[in-house]
Amino acid sequence: MTTEYFMTGLFTHVDDQFNEQGINGKHPQAKLYVSEIITLGLLFALKGGGNRAFYRWLSRDYGALFPQLPTRARLFRLLNTYQDLTDTFKAQPSLLGVIDTYGIELIHPRREGRSEKQIGRKGLSNQRWIVGGKLCILLNNIGLVVDWDCDTANVYDGSAFQKIVDGVADQMVVFADDGLDKVDWHPENLKVCQRGECNFRMLVETVLSMLTYVCHFKKVMHRVWSYFKMRLGFTMALFNILAQWHGLEPDENGFVPLSIAEFSL
Repeated sequence: MTTEYFMTGLFTHVDDQFNEQGINGKHPQAKLYVSEIITLGLLFALKGGGNRAFYRWLSRDYGALFPQLPTRARLFRLLNTYQDLTDTFKAQPSLLGVIDTYGIELIHPRREGRSEKQIGRKGLSNQRWIVGGKLCILLNNIGLVVDWDCDTANVYDGSAFQKIVDGVADQMVVFADDGLDKVDWHPENLKVCQRGECNFRMLVETVLSMLTYVCHFKKVMHRVWSYFKMRLGFTMALFNILAQWHGLEPDENGFVPLSIAEFSL
């Protein structure tokens, strides 16, 4: 599958989804339709790296696919404006789910405190210090993203991300590690698992590993919090789209394999 063919298929998927919900359209003075803006945001999440490198690659190699492409600054303002539409691609809850957090580095720890506009905070991720943010992701039983939230890397998981678990209290039993365990918070739908206790939790490790290596998601270079959240929203939507690209077909054991490696740019 060529990159142009993939981009066309991605746009078609987004456009069909928005047309079904009646949210597609274009302002008379706008250059891009909403579905084009969201497609560009998904490509940015898939390509990884910084916005300058992405815009240079897009305008140089695939400018013919987007003849009305605005300037770089204007494009990313549009992505920030329309980031809430990524919620359209969230998956449906299932009876069982899994939740975990993922540290994302924004700057090197040696550069902490050098700027008054620093948005990241120092915290532990994978047993090492980072300065950045933290993504909390809730998956259903086949590994699709049901909900997500983010905060700075220094927050405690059990305090910062309670609302995700509480939001599915009547729908899902959520498996988590002891990072979400809190003395004064014991929702009935939260199952805290100790290390090595529940193999079902490996599902979230698989998903996060794919995002790390395909989307280069472990380190991003945003300097404004709303643009950081925009990047996370488009990445979560992208994963749900790509994981279902060829359909979800279980094997003889009922396991649904997930892979997005073939879409790496």
